[in-house]
This record gives sequence, C-alpha cells and structure tokens, in this order.
Amino acid sequence: KKLAVNVDYLAMSATPIPRSLAMALYGDFDLSIIDGLPAGRKPVKTLLYPPRKRNEVYKKLESELMEGRQAYVVYPLIDDSDKIDLRSAKEGYEKLCKEVFPHRRVGLVHGQLSSAERDETMKSFISGETEILVATTVIEVGIDVANATVMLIENPERFGLSQLHQLRGRVGRGLSESFFVLIADPQ
Repeated sequence: KKLAVNVDYLAMSATPIPRSLAMALYGDFDLSIIDGLPAGRKPVKTLLYPPRKRNEVYKKLESELMEGRQAYVVYPLIDDSDKIDLRSAKEGYEKLCKEVFPHRRVGLVHGQLSSAERDETMKSFISGETEILVATTVIEVGIDVANATVMLIENPERFGLSQLHQLRGRVGRGLSESFFVLIADPQ
C-alpha cells in the first residue's frame, strides 16, 4: 500500500543555507539530500592564490578563454571606497578591459544598473558574445551558463560562506573541468 502524505510546504535549495538547516534541525521539516553530481559533470576545483600571483591566475583564465570558454570575475564593491581598501567591480572592469584582456569581450553587471542594462549584459554573456563577466554578487543565483568554467573572486574574505558557495555553483554546470579561484592574502 502507498502511504498518502499531505505536504504543506516544500522548500528546495541547491545549497545548505542556514535557514534550511535551522528548519530541518528545529522545525517539523524533513530533509532530503542529493549528494551526487549530474551525469558527466566534474567536481569544481577550488584554488587559492595570493594577490602577488594575480598574473598567473590571468594566464589560467586566458587559457580557458582560448578553449572557447567563459569566466566570471566577482568583486565585493561596485565603486572604489575611501573607507575600505578593496578592489571594486568598476575599477576591475576598466583594468581588465584596458590592460589585461584588451583583446577580449568583457561585460560589467552590478546592482546599480537599470534592469534593462543588466538584462542586456546577461543576454550577451549567456549567448557567449561576452567572454568575461565582471560582476558583484548579483550573479549569485539564477545564472546557468554551462560554458563558464572559471569563477574568480577578488577579496573573498568580504563574502559570507553561503555567498561563496552560491557563487561557486555558477561554474561546473557543463562537462568541462571548472575552477573556483580565490585571490586573497591569507594573513
């Protein structure tokens, strides 16, 4: 005989976010776990580099681009700040466009853009026209670009663990090997 179950609430999460864990531990919430990757997908490699090895990271990124793949570069701030010494998306975008990857198509997306500008930039990246997408955490969820194999995070110490996990989930969605690269000074 089949057991009839009435479900009042169904929540799904790709990551074990704190709210889901708390509900499973303290509430009347059953937990199901899918702990395997979809067929053919490879685990994402996580790599940590100090800032002095940034050029080495850029060479790795370039090799992925030469293979026809795409990359994200994520910054904790949109604009430079007088109060905090962190790299910003706008500053990073300018440097990547002019100095590091002038021969590549680089896009910029962040929360201060209009919806139309964000949509246009995202369409360009999803279609493969844009090779490198410089962003803030606006790309944290809902983006599925199987061709993106590198996620480079600047100042990862400024993000929460859940945010980093969500960002890491933007790569490794295709059949190619993918990399989650953190540039941080671990002091």
